[in-house]
Order: sequence, then structure tokens, then C-alpha cells
Amino acid sequence: MAHVRAAQGTSSDSNTRLGYLYDVFLSFRGKDTHRTFTDHLYTALKNVGFFTFRDDDKLKRGEYIKPGLQKAIRQSQPSVVVFSKDYASSRWCLDELVMILKRKRTTSDHVVLPVFHGVEPSHVGKQTRSIGNAFSRHEKTQSPNKVKGWRKALAEVADLAGIVFSNEADG
Repeated sequence: MAHVRAAQGTSSDSNTRLGYLYDVFLSFRGKDTHRTFTDHLYTALKNVGFFTFRDDDKLKRGEYIKPGLQKAIRQSQPSVVVFSKDYASSRWCLDELVMILKRKRTTSDHVVLPVFHGVEPSHVGKQTRSIGNAFSRHEKTQSPNKVKGWRKALAEVADLAGIVFSNEADG
């Protein structure tokens, strides 16, 4: 995992004893929030000492990184998923969300915190507006089973208690 950056904070002793490498797994759509909101969130987590996984912006997207991301998700206590306007346009983000929710279903202590940045939870859950537009495109190029799994994952995560930022400001 040479292409992975993690916060320089110190992982808590309790997480290490529990077998976790990361205090937080941070999932987001890079084009939307990487240089703004997600950078602020990552820096805040790092500043309070949370050892945080996020993929490097030079990391090439593709199936060959899937095992590494699955391992990072398994080695993280909670996952924070930042939903943004174009989140659902990324097949990779949707696949990552499915991996995160699979872990949540199979591991009782894995918490998933959704952060809705510039989108409403109902848009995510019901796949309307920009999320719905992305799915219209996916339905033309992806298998029906894959699209169905993504839709189910978005509906599931939208029902979780999360944080809503309707302000379009960077911070």
C-alpha cells in the first residue's frame, strides 16, 4: 500500500489492541470534495490524533486496488462516507460503499457515519436529482445486478444517522 497516505496522528492503543490499523476509513468522491471539504475533515481528524485512511490522489482507480481497499476497510474501526453531488457518478465510490456496508453487516462494531455535503439524505436514498442522473447513465453501461446493489447500498446508508451540510462553502 505504498500509494496510501494516512494521517500522521498516533493510532489509539485500544484500536491497536482490537486489531485495527486505522481509527477512521474516509470515503469520498475526489473530484467533488478532495481539495476542499474532505481535506478540512482529514486535517481535523489528524489534528485530534485519529490515524485516518484515505486514498492518495495519485492512486489510479481500477480493480487492482480493490484488495487493498478491502483490507483498509477491515482494518478501520469506523467508516466516514462523504456524499456529494457527483458521488454516484463514480462506479468506484459505489463499489467502495458496498464494501463498507458489507463490513458493517458482518461486523457488529463497524460504525458507518454518512456525511451529506451539498446533497440531502433523501436524494441519496431515493436516488433523485444528481444521484438519479448518475444512475440513468449507469443503467446503460452496468449490469442490472450491480446497479441494484448500488441502489440498495445508497438506500441503506441514507437511513443511517449522519451529518448534513447543505452549505456549499468549502469548510
